[in-house]
Amino acid sequence: MYGMVNKAIEEMVVSAHGEAAWVEIKRRAGVTEEIFISDEGYSDEITYKLVGAASEVMGTPAEKILHAFGEHWVLNTAKKGYGPMMTAGGRTLRDFLTNLPHFHDRVAMIYPNLAPPRFEIADDGERSLRLHYRSHRTGLTAFMEGLLSGLGKMFATPIRVTLEASKAAGADHDIFLVQW
Repeated sequence: MYGMVNKAIEEMVVSAHGEAAWVEIKRRAGVTEEIFISDEGYSDEITYKLVGAASEVMGTPAEKILHAFGEHWVLNTAKKGYGPMMTAGGRTLRDFLTNLPHFHDRVAMIYPNLAPPRFEIADDGERSLRLHYRSHRTGLTAFMEGLLSGLGKMFATPIRVTLEASKAAGADHDIFLVQW
């Protein structure tokens, strides 16, 4: 993953729990990098270790941390780092989700070695849709749920997200029913 992901985890932890918590998380994770450079690639293992250590330090399940990080990503990191692209994604939650399959195409222009997930929209109804999420990375379902929750907040649209199929439970990929 690119450094901006790990920097965003740091920002979320420090803003909620202080610098000392971040130092302890890095120590427990065995992460020796002093800083993460946004456009530099890092092993996914570093990110997973940071989340695991954050879970230990904060006494919070990793899934809750990933969910909170998903919201943080949308409401803070993405707005700062991808402001114009976030705005161009759509004026409503429905528009943004409909355009989501193309979002990473634009991000890949900035980060050429990006290995993004793929999204497909199906069963597009008046107040709901199914979002198919495919990723070579495992264990990020809660992060995805947090992203969706953050998008609902960004567009001031209350949403309900239901995981209908889970890769962790043997499905080919995750499928989320998003209702608003």
